[in-house]
Amino acid sequence: MINATEQQHPANLDNLDVKRESRLPYALLVLLVVTIVVALDQFTKRMALASFHPGEIRPVIDGLFNLTLSFNTGAAFGLWTGLASGWREVVLALTILMALTLVIFLLTRPYYQSFLAQSALAAILGGAVGNVIDRFLYGAVVDFLDFYIGTSHWPAFNIADSAICVGVGLLLFLPKPEVGDSA
Repeated sequence: MINATEQQHPANLDNLDVKRESRLPYALLVLLVVTIVVALDQFTKRMALASFHPGEIRPVIDGLFNLTLSFNTGAAFGLWTGLASGWREVVLALTILMALTLVIFLLTRPYYQSFLAQSALAAILGGAVGNVIDRFLYGAVVDFLDFYIGTSHWPAFNIADSAICVGVGLLLFLPKPEVGDSA
């Protein structure tokens, strides 16, 4: 005699296989986007490190864009740079951990199972990984892109920061979920 658990077991395995198969293309997409973002980010940072001295400025478009080399010990665009050493590292570690956890969680949610959503989340994840690599290698994030108008400069940034911003921007264009949809 077959009990209820044994009867449900094969169906559950089949359902699990379907879920795995349907997520495989997205997993490959995420892996590809993360790999490209990290590789491009690290390559450009290595080029900046090899080509510039800290603080050196090379104009690219006068009045708009320079290449430079700076090191950001804070978070995005210098946030928390002013915190005392020790506290800054704790706050940054917690922020990075929360952000990575959130992105990985969102990658699994039904609402985010589309090419656009997975690409956006992968860009954010790739950017975060690129900047975490810098923190381990240099104790700070390497920045080299300097946009400005007149004497007003946007904080220097890098490819990883750009990927994070593009990813967040793409998420803003996702269609809004219907009431009752699980996010």
